[in-house]
Amino acid sequence: MTCSTNDLGLSSHQRSVQQVFIKSAIAAGALAAMLLPVRPAEAQLVQDALVGAGGNAVYGAVTGNGDLLENALSGAATGAAVSVTHNESRNGVGSIVQDAAVGAATNTVTGAVLGNGSVSQNAIGGAATGVLVNVTKDRDLFGVFR
Repeated sequence: MTCSTNDLGLSSHQRSVQQVFIKSAIAAGALAAMLLPVRPAEAQLVQDALVGAGGNAVYGAVTGNGDLLENALSGAATGAAVSVTHNESRNGVGSIVQDAAVGAATNTVTGAVLGNGSVSQNAIGGAATGVLVNVTKDRDLFGVFR
């Protein structure tokens, strides 16, 4: 049995094991973060990650871009990144353009790390997820602020 190697000198089997490990670690971390008891200040981050996961999973399913679980993981990372970088302007409304840009960048990088979907579709999906997180910000969608 022969295995081909890539530019990093990894065999296809080693690359496959690496991908499974990375995906498993991300999934375990996301699950652990969702199961921890949260204070109200952290509840917004959890909600944004959940909104991101759902929005990106739906986008990926509708467009046929990537795997459902990987899209949800990318979306959760995107939602969390948008939540953390969300800057408030003078009138209290975060910049939708900034959130779309952060979403596009995060989803593109996460998709590349996971080897999931096309770069352009991941960027578009991330921007859409960033906008979705922006418009659902400060709304208690899941009852997590109680």
